[in-house]
Amino acid sequence: MTDFFIKKLRELVPDTINEKVLWQAKKCLVDYLACTIAGSKILSEKTLTYIDALNSQCDDVVVLGLSRKASLQTAALVNGMNSHVMELDDGQRRGAVHVGGTIFSALLPVAEKEHLTMQDVLLGAIVGYEVTIRLACAVQPGNKLRGYHATGTCGVVGATMAIATALHFDFDQMKSAFSAAVTSAAGVLEMQEDNADYKPLNVGRAAMDAVSAAYLGKSRFNPPKDALGGRRGFLAVMTDSPKKEFLTEFAKGEFYIQSIYNKLYSSCRHTHSAIEAALSIRQQKGFNVDDVESICVRTYKLAVGGHDHTIIDGINSAKMSMPYSVAVALVTGRAGISEFSEEMLSNKKVLELASKVHVVVDEELTALCPQCRAAIVEVKTPMDSFTARIDYPKGEPENPLTKEEFQQKFEGLMLFAGYEKKTCDMLTEIVYRTEFHVDEIMSLL
Repeated sequence: MTDFFIKKLRELVPDTINEKVLWQAKKCLVDYLACTIAGSKILSEKTLTYIDALNSQCDDVVVLGLSRKASLQTAALVNGMNSHVMELDDGQRRGAVHVGGTIFSALLPVAEKEHLTMQDVLLGAIVGYEVTIRLACAVQPGNKLRGYHATGTCGVVGATMAIATALHFDFDQMKSAFSAAVTSAAGVLEMQEDNADYKPLNVGRAAMDAVSAAYLGKSRFNPPKDALGGRRGFLAVMTDSPKKEFLTEFAKGEFYIQSIYNKLYSSCRHTHSAIEAALSIRQQKGFNVDDVESICVRTYKLAVGGHDHTIIDGINSAKMSMPYSVAVALVTGRAGISEFSEEMLSNKKVLELASKVHVVVDEELTALCPQCRAAIVEVKTPMDSFTARIDYPKGEPENPLTKEEFQQKFEGLMLFAGYEKKTCDMLTEIVYRTEFHVDEIMSLL
């Protein structure tokens, strides 16, 4: 199976990719840069301490958002963590996986070191998205039910293939790199519990290991025959019921990068349908948040476990909490960066309302998942009840961000990180040009 899959990936060359797909890859890069640069401000003290502790003399490439350079692996690790800490990075619902954070965090440091062109980077990214999403779709929901974080398990393989493609590996090098990535696959969902800082590590570690795997492949270490489909290969280890069709069926001209979502709300994607339902209720005639007696959120099974807690231990805990996310949306009418902050966590009105939220599994909505990840929110007051259902929250392919919404998100994150609008305009001008070099982006940042 490994040989077949790699052969199919190698058929994804510039001639097979249309302008619409290339434009999507550019948007993914812009979104990634904004999320990562803004995220660097959240973890800056800890990540700088980490970089200093390594005391590395190999300072090759830029660490996004920090006035520092680091080794390839360290830059990939830190960039990956920063890309995910704000919970605003892209993803794909069927695979239940974040994508751009691992791919670009690994690919851009290599691209800077190797002075790669736009075409190299975008082709690598498109292949990386293809691999990550296909693998995730093939192993879900079993991968999550076993406690794995697909962003780590599948992301490391996708990011490795992104680098291998961008560096024009031959078949043997690509298979070697693929196999090195498969044995590096890791990441558990327990990292999102108890207000821990380590959920983003699943992204950063995948990016860091992808850099190592790619250069191992380039050096032509001998791989096993079938790291993907072997008796103890990736599929056998990661799920009980692999959906192999995602790894064998390829439709000409269709790319999985077109199936991603972009996020508007700074919380786990599983909370977004409920957030939008709450925002809808907030606008309904006669609704007054001060009158709320109880709130029931009905949603699909995979969105309940790990997301139904009403005791909020900190910002990371709030981002994972459906009750908090719904409550803050009802109180403020927003669910952005400011709504998941230390200041808001001391808001007694929000915390009291969160304690009134009950999250339950809805079998009908579970049956619709993963094609649709819906939520129904019902709010009861002494005199009335208010209900709203959202099937596709903002940012899904069925409900995409408008051009204005995408630009507002990008500029908002960059301004949060301390960059001026002039820099925002210059950055997008570079990325959206017909040709650019990664060096131009890194020099600007």
